[in-house]
Amino acid sequence: MDPTVRVLAWRRADEDRGHSIARVEQRPDGWLCHGAEVVAGPSAFLSCGFRVELDAGWATRTVEVWSVSEAGERRLRLAADADGRWWRDGSRAPHLDGCIDVDVAATPLTNTFPINRLAGLAVGASVTSPVAWVDVPELGATRVDQTYRRLADRRWQYSDERYGAFKLSVDDDGLVVDYTGFATRIG
Repeated sequence: MDPTVRVLAWRRADEDRGHSIARVEQRPDGWLCHGAEVVAGPSAFLSCGFRVELDAGWATRTVEVWSVSEAGERRLRLAADADGRWWRDGSRAPHLDGCIDVDVAATPLTNTFPINRLAGLAVGASVTSPVAWVDVPELGATRVDQTYRRLADRRWQYSDERYGAFKLSVDDDGLVVDYTGFATRIG
């Protein structure tokens, strides 16, 4: 197996039938992460795909997300430059300027980005930063302040004002294993 590539899968905890899969590839200049989510439960039938390119420090550079739901198919492309300026589908998106991360709501993988970037954070310390939060299936991109607090070596708490606080555990590579109330890794 290529040591620069990891393939992961999660089972959704918040839906009867939902699974995510993701591929994480280390490249000479950063990371390429892509995957898909399918949910078929009493409250939702949808699929979502994503592709995120990150620099070597885990800062988001480009994001492509697509979804299929009862409302139809949607697509979104976000891009950030090294100065923290963002574009949405080729047009400036100044409301996202300064965001370092993207958080695609349908996958636990995107929580890995800030966790890896904050890997040197002391236990008990926290950092709040703005992220480009992409809701699924609508694919709106909004600015949300997210806080990551390191609870232990491989345990974190994620929180934001809208959704509250959740505990996450990660493996030795900082990849999400469990996200309380949302997803558990199965592969």
